[in-house]
Amino acid sequence: MDVSTDQELPSEDQDMEVRAVSGERLTFFGHAVVAIPLTLLALELPVPEGSTNSELWHPATSHRASYLAFMISFVVIVAHRRSHHRVFRYVTATNSRLTAFTMHCQLMLVVTPFVTDVTGDHGAFQARFIFYAVVQFLACLLFILMVREVRRDRLQRVGTPPELFARVIRRIGLVALGFPVSILVAHVTNWAYICWIVVPVFDSVVDARRNRSGQQGLEDWTEGPSTP
Repeated sequence: MDVSTDQELPSEDQDMEVRAVSGERLTFFGHAVVAIPLTLLALELPVPEGSTNSELWHPATSHRASYLAFMISFVVIVAHRRSHHRVFRYVTATNSRLTAFTMHCQLMLVVTPFVTDVTGDHGAFQARFIFYAVVQFLACLLFILMVREVRRDRLQRVGTPPELFARVIRRIGLVALGFPVSILVAHVTNWAYICWIVVPVFDSVVDARRNRSGQQGLEDWTEGPSTP
């Protein structure tokens, strides 16, 4: 005897709607989580104490490593926030791999205040530095995997700029490259922090020049050859 039920399998349109809602929630979750380490970074900063200018200034200078680590971490987290917004405003769906990559990437960002506090302490510079660099490298690597998964499974909306994903992967990849390079430099000098700044700045300069060259070429093409 055939048994009929009123339940029907979800249609393709329903499945797409569920994936779209999941993608939107994942995007909101990513934006919200980034705000947590940004807030905790400031709470971990040491407060200088003293009743005179000299007494106040001396502790401030002695904690310069902590303040430098704070500024670097702030720039790193904001860079992740900007890249996340640049990509995920076009994402309309999600899948299990993208969700997993996102959770692991958010974990790296959430522990950033902790590794920042560890890095800003005194002694064992190389060990503290490497710990920080590895965490940030993993965050960059996981974000690249997130972008590749969006592109691979076509989770973006129609009309997404075709060069978006390649540009984001290149920029985050260069930032990620700065961290393993800095680990090597850290065995030579305590100024290995410079590697985290030089690489993205260099990429920004090259990208700006490339954009100006492309815009100039477009203007020359639209104006056409000059007539005598």
